Amino acid sequence: MNIEVKNKMLDAWIREVAEMCTPDEIYVCNGSRKEYDQMIQQLLDSGIAIPLKKRPNSYLFRSDPSDVARVEDNTYISTPSRTEAGPTNNWIAPDKLKKTMKDLYEGCMKGRTMYVIPFSMGPIGSPISKIGVEISDSPYVVVNMHIMTRVSDRVLELLGTNGEFIPCLHSIGAPLEEGQEDSKWPCAPIEKKYISHFPEENLIWSYGSGYGGNALLGKKCLALRIASAMAKREGWMAEHMLILRLTNPEGKQFHIAAAFPSACGKTNLAMMQPSVPGWKCECVGDDIAWMKIGPDGRLYAINPENGFFGVAPGTSYDTNPMAMDTLKENVIFTNCALTDEGDVWWEGIDGDPPKHAIDWKGNDWTPDSTDVAAHANARFTAPAAQCPVICEDWEKPEGVPIDIFIFGGRRSSVVPLVTEAYNWDHGVFLGSTAASETTAANIGAVGNLRRDPFAMKPFCGYNMGDYFQHWMEMGDKLGDKAPRCFYVNWFRKSEDGKFLWPGFSDNSRVLKWMCERVDGKAGAEETPIGLLPKDGDLDTQGLDTSADDLKELLKVDAEAWKAEIPDIENHFTTFGDRLPDRLKKQLEEFRHRLG
Repeated sequence: MNIEVKNKMLDAWIREVAEMCTPDEIYVCNGSRKEYDQMIQQLLDSGIAIPLKKRPNSYLFRSDPSDVARVEDNTYISTPSRTEAGPTNNWIAPDKLKKTMKDLYEGCMKGRTMYVIPFSMGPIGSPISKIGVEISDSPYVVVNMHIMTRVSDRVLELLGTNGEFIPCLHSIGAPLEEGQEDSKWPCAPIEKKYISHFPEENLIWSYGSGYGGNALLGKKCLALRIASAMAKREGWMAEHMLILRLTNPEGKQFHIAAAFPSACGKTNLAMMQPSVPGWKCECVGDDIAWMKIGPDGRLYAINPENGFFGVAPGTSYDTNPMAMDTLKENVIFTNCALTDEGDVWWEGIDGDPPKHAIDWKGNDWTPDSTDVAAHANARFTAPAAQCPVICEDWEKPEGVPIDIFIFGGRRSSVVPLVTEAYNWDHGVFLGSTAASETTAANIGAVGNLRRDPFAMKPFCGYNMGDYFQHWMEMGDKLGDKAPRCFYVNWFRKSEDGKFLWPGFSDNSRVLKWMCERVDGKAGAEETPIGLLPKDGDLDTQGLDTSADDLKELLKVDAEAWKAEIPDIENHFTTFGDRLPDRLKKQLEEFRHRLG
């Protein structure tokens, strides 16, 4: 070990893992720039990293075709009983799962270095932050964790001799025999990939994958699955939400946290450039919000991450100029195409396709090729601090006060552009019934309706019925200081299949109405599904949307909503007796309002 570890629990854990996994060396990370550069050099020397001539200090990686996304089927929530994990999670009993994984871990780091990565989720020392330590045998994981979390020897100092941390064990599952040549992307076959969470012990064990959320254990594993269970126990919230600050022309600030399933424009909204004159938008976070009740009784949020791990395909100056400006340097790209000029390329980026490129699998590609150049889930890992619209308070230890919650999904019909909940319980009802029509980015047939409560279905680390109850209880604690709840749908279409709402920067018009509702400056019309903008309430100045289209966007068709009720009932039935009575009451009130 390169440095002495003073924390007794951590030292014992490192030794225990080393004995089981038998690495050749142990290296404790300090988070320095020098360390990052050394890791990159190692990845360059092994031929895994490809330097990009067009982007300073940026590199391209190609993963194995079997290791390109989160493996939801191999992701487990391991609790003493299946009921505690709930119907939305894969479950294996802790003893059984630990035995399976210990057998896999036996000698799995042979021929490799075991990296000990101390990191903070959230600003180091913030009362909302948590400390984790990831042990991994992948230098690719080390450099990504440097960007996505706060890796630092200060974390070890903060831990002292007996501070608590969340242990995260990861191995790519590819031991090397002496003299054996390493593969370009070592990983285990799909049937041996396990992403395991033990919420009662705040413990994460991952094996066999080197990619994304399977391997960067601070991301979905800690920041959502383990954190959501901790938040329930400790009385706070860990949510799959972007955080943004909107400032009106008078200088008043509003903070918004929004939950959307994948392919619903979350990152685009987080970095939005408002089309409404005088309004300003700044990004606090694009993916995850940790929220605690502050001394004044309001809910305060931090972004626990330090970087953006975004989907590249579809990102362009048209869809998200601020993301594109964030990607000019110091970026890790994975599974994008490589142009002959030494830059990355993906489907949906600005400009014409290159005449020739090397695709994400390392093969020649031209516009005539039948395969895509970049994998649909190709990613960029970029420091959040590089974002041109990053909020100056994004690292404020106490967080920012949340005024508004937004839920949403992708619906071509039925759901109007924006709805405000009548009250907190109604807001929880809207969040718990959130649904999206599946796209190519989701698993399942395109166009099917998929319920994704609070956009947390793949990420809730315990029974989701209990999670709904936790939302109810947080509302009780917050009382009249609770954020207002809204539901949006940017994706409603006309009968001939065209989008009715322009979206992107014009979404600021909808957010402006929400802020004016919070301020008591805008009216609303009561409907069976909630409060909607009255005629003239939405700022449509300069907008090229016809009056008929606007009417269609805000239409509430009671018969279409009645047809939704059996699906909502079926969804709620999934949670059995864990479904809060208050949600059953909301459904009955909803049915009654529809007549």
